Amino acid sequence: MPPSYVGRFAPSPTGPLHFGSLVAAAGSYLEARCRSGRWLLRVEDVDRPRTVTGAEATILRQLEALGFEWDAEPWRQSARDEHYVAALARLRAASQVFDCGCSRREIADSALAPDGAPRYPGTCRDGLRPGRRARTVRLKTEAGLAVCFDDGVQGRICEDVGAEVGDFVLKRADGLFAYQLAVVVDDAASGVTDVVRGADLIDSSCRQIWLQRCLGLSTPRYMHLPVATNGHGNKLSKQSRAPAIDPARPAPPLLAALAFLGQAPPPELAGATPATIWRWAIEHWRPAAIPRQRAIRVDAEFWEERA
Repeated sequence: MPPSYVGRFAPSPTGPLHFGSLVAAAGSYLEARCRSGRWLLRVEDVDRPRTVTGAEATILRQLEALGFEWDAEPWRQSARDEHYVAALARLRAASQVFDCGCSRREIADSALAPDGAPRYPGTCRDGLRPGRRARTVRLKTEAGLAVCFDDGVQGRICEDVGAEVGDFVLKRADGLFAYQLAVVVDDAASGVTDVVRGADLIDSSCRQIWLQRCLGLSTPRYMHLPVATNGHGNKLSKQSRAPAIDPARPAPPLLAALAFLGQAPPPELAGATPATIWRWAIEHWRPAAIPRQRAIRVDAEFWEERA
């Protein structure tokens, strides 16, 4: 009998693990362990040009030092192209995708989607214009149909994907498969029942639910955690030069991640081993205490205060 709960953490190997990623990892790990579920690790390297040599190995070492334990060998999206090809073929057979010859420059003046990207105006929906070649493959959406879900932290979320986003890319102009397709296919293939991740990805959720419906796949439950931002309001990331987690000092960042998620770890855990911290965190995990903001500012030394 399959487990009733399967969660996952899916880092991109574009640099070492930082505090923002640790928050997402901790939240997904605690949800899985508190529900006696499985916790999977997936390396999201579908965007090959952004992959940094050695980053995956560094992230795995950091996670191990922090006491994370995953329940299967990690998947790597770079090894799963055949599954994305098959999914795209199913969609094409059902006339749910189309080839698009538009360049980014041609779409740049369109109205903006919620995530700030230009909304595709439907130029090639009924066929390529004369003299044009296919650049991308897009999924057809339907304006006037709201896609909704109840988020475990953020509450009810609804989006008219057709009107607000438009037909979105599943295969890029460089021949690589898009994030939305890879995530949906991999979550379904690995039996993921619950997705716990940062609120910076909440705008992708309705798109992914629409794609799940088109492929006839079940929709997991979603929980979007607040994102840690720096003093300039930018999400902590490799691009914003967020400092890497030091695997030699696991307690401070672990305790800081718990505090960020509203869990209030006691002072006596300072300097404790990761195993001791996780035992306390699993026993006292309270999802209702997670702040409902989509972003929370932290100082660069936030976790040092827990040392």
